[in-house]
Order: sequence, then structure tokens, then C-alpha cells
Amino acid sequence: MPTTASYLLIGAIAAVVTFATTPVVVMAAKRFGWVVEPDERRVHKVPTPDVGGIAMITGFVVAFGVARLLDVFDPLFARSSEPQGVIFAAVLMFLVGFIDDIREISAPAKVAGTVLVAVVLVYYGVTMFYFRVPFVDVFVLSDDWIPLFTTVWLLGMTQAINLIDGLDGLAAGIVAIGAGAFFLYSQRLADPEVGMLTQPNLGPLVAILTVGICIGFLPHNFNPARIFMGDGGALLLGLLMAVSTSVVGGRADPNNQRYVGQTYFFLAPLFIPLFILGVPILDTLWAIIRRAAKRQGVSSADKKHLHHRLMEMGHGQRRSVLILWAWTALLSAFVLYPVFTGSGASYIPIGAAMLGLVLYTVLHPQIRRRRA
Repeated sequence: MPTTASYLLIGAIAAVVTFATTPVVVMAAKRFGWVVEPDERRVHKVPTPDVGGIAMITGFVVAFGVARLLDVFDPLFARSSEPQGVIFAAVLMFLVGFIDDIREISAPAKVAGTVLVAVVLVYYGVTMFYFRVPFVDVFVLSDDWIPLFTTVWLLGMTQAINLIDGLDGLAAGIVAIGAGAFFLYSQRLADPEVGMLTQPNLGPLVAILTVGICIGFLPHNFNPARIFMGDGGALLLGLLMAVSTSVVGGRADPNNQRYVGQTYFFLAPLFIPLFILGVPILDTLWAIIRRAAKRQGVSSADKKHLHHRLMEMGHGQRRSVLILWAWTALLSAFVLYPVFTGSGASYIPIGAAMLGLVLYTVLHPQIRRRRA
């Protein structure tokens, strides 16, 4: 099976291609008028291209193609339709978002496009096999239930990433951290000493490709951003996270008895993604509750997301983004600690770091001066 070094090489290729392609996309976007104007619900001040997803899908496809050409990745591609399904689904998901970026399609149309992508994933077999309900049981998904779970999982992930794409570099940074943590987790499950992940599995490759395109895009997207990823990029990242988490978490062997009694291994396969992407998922749930209370549509835009609230507290764009990045990193460390140490007893260092981050967020001198 591929080594960690070979995965890192593919991730680096994705980063380099995305980084090199983005300036070209910026020039093309300005020429064709693919820019987003400032308004009352946006925080940027000048017209900015919002089709960065073009560079991201380019980096993904090129790096994926390179992986296909390398002998070390042959086990992932040989006699399997899943790689084709991932490519087709990624391109289609990007196109749904890209069309919305340049023409603005309705929310139902975007949902319909996402459902179509889920159908592609199911057709090519890019689905989970098991679903774990914490503290209850592991359920083997029948053919009747797989399409529903695939669709719901994809809708949840794409919506979560799309909603946090509100500050320069926020979504790309959070997804890079989350995908990187999930790559480490999937490698741990695949370790022969653990033996919980049946090989071959595309999950680690998709995760490291996600890290690569985010890292390649970030230098152009961090404040002050020269380009936004747009819905094309956000929906693409949501799809890639949905694919990697479902084919890893939804396929980890539920009959592995080696770690019986260690609760985190039972919960981890589908529980860990929720923690690793805790910031966008929490933001999504809060947005749904907030808009339902006001009888607004779920896709209605507002400035009440977590990042907007941080800015209202007095944090600038960069500091707000760094705080949310730090939260994502701490959540990732929190759930990865027992996976790699075999012990969930000592969370003191991570708990202390989280407390420090809360105090910094709320009690920063600039916040105190503003309150005074």
C-alpha cells in the first residue's frame, strides 16, 4: 500500500498546482467579470474574484492523475470504479457551485445538484458500509439505506463548509487542518497494529489531496484576499471531506475485537469527523436554529455566524480567522490524542490550551478596551 511519503508527495503536487494556477484564474475572472461586489453582508471592501474553485479543482484533478500514474498507488485504482466516481463527483460538484458563482442559481437547484452528485457516488460505490450510533450499536447499511445516508452526509458537509466561507482564509484553513487530522487518523486505522481499515481505501488519498489544494490556495486567499473560493470551491471541499470521512469512517471494521473496551475506537470512525470539523458543523447547526426561529430559509444570508460574532467583539479579520483555526486544531488534537496514545485519561494539556484560547478570545486587551 502507499507509504506516508508517497501521500505527502501527492499532496505537495496538489498544493503547487493550485498555487500556480490561482493567479491565472484571478486574471481570467477580472476579464470575464467573475467578481463579487462589496455589500452590507460581506466584509470585503473592493470587488474581488470569487471563482477560486477553478484553481482548486485543477490542483485536485492534476494531482489525482499523477497518483494514478505512480505504481505505488496501483492498489487504489486497480479493478475499482471508485476513483472514477470521485473524479466525476468532484467535477460535477464544482460545476454546481461555479454556475452559482457566475449566474446565481436558486437554493433548491443547488440542493438538486448536490443530490445528483450523491447519486453519482452511489452508482460508483463511493459510500459507507456501516453507520455507528454512539453508545448504541453499529448498523450495516442495506442497499435501500445507502443512497439516503450518502445524500444526507454530502448535504451536511457541503453546507457546513459553504456557511463558514465568510472571512478571508477561514474555510480553506479550517478544512486544511481538519483534512490533515483526518489523514493522520485514517493512516492510524490502516496501521497493521490496529487493523481496523480494510485496504485498499481511497480515503487517505482524498484527504491529503484536500489538504494540498487548501494549502496551495491559502496564500492567495488570506487577508487581504486576492480571490475567494466561491461556492465552486466550498462545495468541492465539502464533497472531498464527505468522501474521505465516509469511506474511512463508514468502512472501519466493526468486528475488530482488538480494541474492545476502548470506547473511542468504537465511536471514532464517524464521530471523529464531527469533532474535527466542529467549528463549521457547530456554525451550521446554530444557523439552522437561528433562521428557523426567524422563519427564514436555511440558505438565507446573514452576518450572525461565529466569525461575524468574533468581529463584532472587536477581533479583526485575521485574528478571528486565527482563533477559529486554533479551535479546529485543538478539537482535532483532542480526538486524535487517544487514537495515537491508546489512553483517553489525560486531556489536561489540551483542556488547558482550550481554556487559554477562550480567555484570549473573550479577554483580549482590545476587547476589554472596547467594552470599557
